[in-house]
Amino acid sequence: MTSTTDTQATHEVAATSLLRFATAGSVDDGKSTLVGRLLHDSKSVLADQLEAVEHASRKRGQEAPDLALLTDGLRAEREQGITIDVAYRYFATPKRRFILADTPGHVQYTRNMVTGASTAELAVVLVDARNGVVEQTRRHAAVAALLRVPHLVLAVNKMDLVDYAEPVFAAIAAEFGAYAASLGIEDVTAIPISALAGDNVVEPSATMDWYGGPTLLEHLETVPVGTDPSEEPARFPVQYVIRPQSAEHPDYRGYAGQLASGVLRTGDTVTVLPAGLSATVAGIDVLGAPSDVAWAPQSVTVRLAEDIDISRGDVIAAGPAPEPTQDVVATVAHLNERPLRVGDRVLLKHTTRTVRAIVKDIPYAIAVDTLEQVPSPGSLDVNDLGRVVLRTAEPIALDDYRSNRRTGSFLLIDQADGTTLTAGMAGEAF
Repeated sequence: MTSTTDTQATHEVAATSLLRFATAGSVDDGKSTLVGRLLHDSKSVLADQLEAVEHASRKRGQEAPDLALLTDGLRAEREQGITIDVAYRYFATPKRRFILADTPGHVQYTRNMVTGASTAELAVVLVDARNGVVEQTRRHAAVAALLRVPHLVLAVNKMDLVDYAEPVFAAIAAEFGAYAASLGIEDVTAIPISALAGDNVVEPSATMDWYGGPTLLEHLETVPVGTDPSEEPARFPVQYVIRPQSAEHPDYRGYAGQLASGVLRTGDTVTVLPAGLSATVAGIDVLGAPSDVAWAPQSVTVRLAEDIDISRGDVIAAGPAPEPTQDVVATVAHLNERPLRVGDRVLLKHTTRTVRAIVKDIPYAIAVDTLEQVPSPGSLDVNDLGRVVLRTAEPIALDDYRSNRRTGSFLLIDQADGTTLTAGMAGEAF
């Protein structure tokens, strides 16, 4: 039976409906134009921003405003007419708030898509209706599958250049759907659009009456967001230990952080990882006030009944807990120009915990376009995906990435200068 507090938690989470989504696609598929059209037609562009875009477009000899300039903010992007870095945009409609990551299409910037899609709940993969599914389309779909992005939208763009032909759209949707199914992606929605003309982006197309599905914005506003926290095991990485040691609070000891998943309640029996010690939740403070319940992704302070040794990097877990280990096997996306090699000594950052680690083995790399395994590569270069075996100096409590994206992921960091090298996902790849 669902308690009143659980129902209240679910309702409050629903009331803060937020969708994080990313766009991806090949070069010149029109991603930036699509994002600009989405922002413009949903009335999410300020007057001075639009005026600046119109002025820049006139300087380039264009009569109509180039909406791609709303997202291509770097000077190099505007000069070359391409997207280089991930551009984040924040906008809202009466139905939902959005955080959008517009990622580059060039092969050499695949790592940027990993960054943009790592926290996304939906990915919009664009294809040019004239070219159909190409290698980069399959690469982006594979990255979305690897990162366990729950929802995928295939936006078949530039339909105006193929005379809005339904058979062209149907063939592309069928081919992409078959490939997505082979990756284990269950939710794929195909939408025919023209970002330049605005067809099926925010407003329904008058020239594609054969399409009866939602516009892109309608789908973004209605796709299910998040999960029910009460159905997930609770994971609370400790960020900071609070001990005021004041006359007013002489015995106060709280553990502050953000609940990564699940629900914590006063009275719950929890396990402190990696030590494996059991404890009882004595109280929860939310914004300085006591509360009986907390749910992801709230930032709270947890108080325990037992006086045990807990520090930053420990995880307070309720429900089935992962077994702490020093041997990590994971699928990784290498993000740095410096190759990752067997024998490299790195730092592994998992939630709020950072430990030393060594790369023991790289059994295989993954050919992203075909998903074939390339055995014994010895190293991974920038944008490569592969399998690694790590040995950590201290135990860490990793969940399987397939069941928990927050606590199943980690970063490998250069010990010397602190730069990010690799993004890792514990467990099986697909």
